[in-house]
Amino acid sequence: MQRTLCLIVLLAASPAAALENVTLALNWKAQPELGGFYQALADGTYRDAGFDVKIRQGGPQINNRPLLAAGRVDFLIGTNLLQAFDAVKQQTPTRVVAAMLQKDPQCLIAHRGQGYDQWSDLTKAPLLMAATGRYSFFLWMEAAHGFQKRNLRPYNHSLAPFLANKTWIQQGYATAEPMRVEEATGEAPLVFLLADHGWDSYSTVIEAPQAAIDRQPERVQRFVDASIRGWYDYLYGDNRAANELIKRDNGAMTDAQIAFSLKQMKAQGLVDSGEAVENGIGAMRLERVRRFYQKMVDSGLLKAGEIDPDDAVTLQFVNQGVGLDLRPRVAGDQRAAGDK
Repeated sequence: MQRTLCLIVLLAASPAAALENVTLALNWKAQPELGGFYQALADGTYRDAGFDVKIRQGGPQINNRPLLAAGRVDFLIGTNLLQAFDAVKQQTPTRVVAAMLQKDPQCLIAHRGQGYDQWSDLTKAPLLMAATGRYSFFLWMEAAHGFQKRNLRPYNHSLAPFLANKTWIQQGYATAEPMRVEEATGEAPLVFLLADHGWDSYSTVIEAPQAAIDRQPERVQRFVDASIRGWYDYLYGDNRAANELIKRDNGAMTDAQIAFSLKQMKAQGLVDSGEAVENGIGAMRLERVRRFYQKMVDSGLLKAGEIDPDDAVTLQFVNQGVGLDLRPRVAGDQRAAGDK
């Protein structure tokens, strides 16, 4: 009897029993563009930080954003800074606490051999674009680069119109649509990343309730740090277990798509570039947030003085160099393995 009681006490005192339940809500279905979070879950990084993390997927018919302010999820992945600006406008008490992608993967895609050698060549081409793009980044494209509304065509996420009309261009994600175009045509399309032409919003940002930032900053810090380490390991380490979780959650995801997305994330410097080079993945600067806000004002998306962009983010949990030790170590291990 005494031995049984001791065993019960030991189990109750085990690290697993002390884990905090955390729900992370995504902005889309499971995919490599969210791979760092799955990596931290798969390899135990979240568990080592004291968390039992549940990932809640997003999707075309799923809006997880209201759940954050309502307290039904602990952290939310936002697509870019526009949602954070809107949260300030709506007086929703949430903030961006880290930016996992330095560049937004949003891009324009064009067929080769149609005279689209430069970004400026795209401004007069028929453009397939979804409604969300028309009322966000297209307004910036129009104001800053001279794209024309009369050239817009509706985009319903089918490649058929683009494939049938070689002189048309379309919106896409640099990590996704180019692969499907190449599979259909046998030739890689031209890819123009909006981020390379002035659309300098951070992407795949982690948002947290203001109450958690104020009352549980240590908890927020642990989650941000674990997520950062997950991203380093996903980019440079053994990501097989994370990819299996991604495929489990998203049955449409294939090994080929995962490999392509990872290759593009590295080639385009979507994650480990910019401020992340010196300050670590997740890094942000207020100057850049303010600059992007001003571009949105100039584009007519926001009104001057409508919000203070500083209220959309906090630098409290980033720019600390977390995970920088993983970049050379893991990359060096990979090189060594490749030489064998």
